[in-house]
Amino acid sequence: MSSRLIYLDHAATTPIHPDVVAAMQPYLTTQYGNPSSVHSLGRAALAALDDARRAVADALGATPRDIIFTGGGSESDNLAVRGAAFAGRERGKGAHLITTAIEHHAVLHTVEQLGRHFGFTTTILPVDEYGRVTPAQVEAALRPDTVLVSVMLANNEIGTLQPVADIARLVRRHGALMHTDAVQGGGILDINVDRLGVDLLTLAAHKFHGPKGVGILYVRQGTPLLPEITGGSQERNRRAGTENITAIVGAATALTWAQANRAAHAAHMTRLRDRLIAGILAAVPDTALTGHPTQRLPGLASFAIAGLSGAEELLLGLDLAGICASSGSACTSASLEPSYVLRACGLPSALAVGSLRLSLGYENTDADVDHVLATLPPLVERLRELARLMQG
Repeated sequence: MSSRLIYLDHAATTPIHPDVVAAMQPYLTTQYGNPSSVHSLGRAALAALDDARRAVADALGATPRDIIFTGGGSESDNLAVRGAAFAGRERGKGAHLITTAIEHHAVLHTVEQLGRHFGFTTTILPVDEYGRVTPAQVEAALRPDTVLVSVMLANNEIGTLQPVADIARLVRRHGALMHTDAVQGGGILDINVDRLGVDLLTLAAHKFHGPKGVGILYVRQGTPLLPEITGGSQERNRRAGTENITAIVGAATALTWAQANRAAHAAHMTRLRDRLIAGILAAVPDTALTGHPTQRLPGLASFAIAGLSGAEELLLGLDLAGICASSGSACTSASLEPSYVLRACGLPSALAVGSLRLSLGYENTDADVDHVLATLPPLVERLRELARLMQG
């Protein structure tokens, strides 16, 4: 096994930035107060919470009262979808929800559950071969009783960017609410809520070099939202539970840092991404790029490699060479099924089971790309030969 570690799984999670660790440290030790307490330690915790909320709002072009801190991106997605859906129906707006076939399961499964068990009607929009929906598709699906449209900013498996701002203009003109899951873009894309035109936006700190276990939900002022966790008045009665000040401070520090460095990091990651894509497509025959060729996350290169029996052996082989990567496949010991995202893009199962996702971070280098390009082609050829022997 290689002693050199190359981390190319930033779409799964990112390393915490040292400045974030330093900002969190006091709240792990001496500054342990509950922000709801009236004594000095409580007031200090409340001040830290207010500062963090203000910093997040500034990064989003929002106001502090629009920001809700949650326990993670999935919770924020659930709160956005359920909270807006139930509040809209309660106000007599309707009970129709629209989303896409390639959303994160935190959105897709929530919409499906609302349809199966809570009386909502749902429209799941198909995507093209690149994983994109069009504003025209959304416009055609809008109905008088549509209360919410949820379209992700960037896909977590194939990196495809969606035309969220264009869709949001149609949705808001129609009178429905617009939510975007921006978890994959929080540290590297423009997430100004007015430029996007959204009513609700989801982030997760661990995707932009912050801690795990803390999410952010932006809710535009005046947007009706029914709380999902009750039992306390925290977060302006929208999410009960004592705030995790340590993680919240880390999230705000990370988002401020990431957005300040966004342009430089995006340029660096795009250059490395394009080197990876060109090099792999040139050196590994019968390999296809998945996702949109240009409208994609700066740091995400994803492929479908033909001739493999599955992606697990490929990932293990890369790991032995010191390369941390991931796959879009849902692989288990009992079955090898291509991911729902790749199926939605129309990729044949025989090709989709050999999916590979390489997601870069600001700390990756040209030497990392060189190592991948030297390692992957011979590894794929060995695995293809093994698959041929097993089939024969």
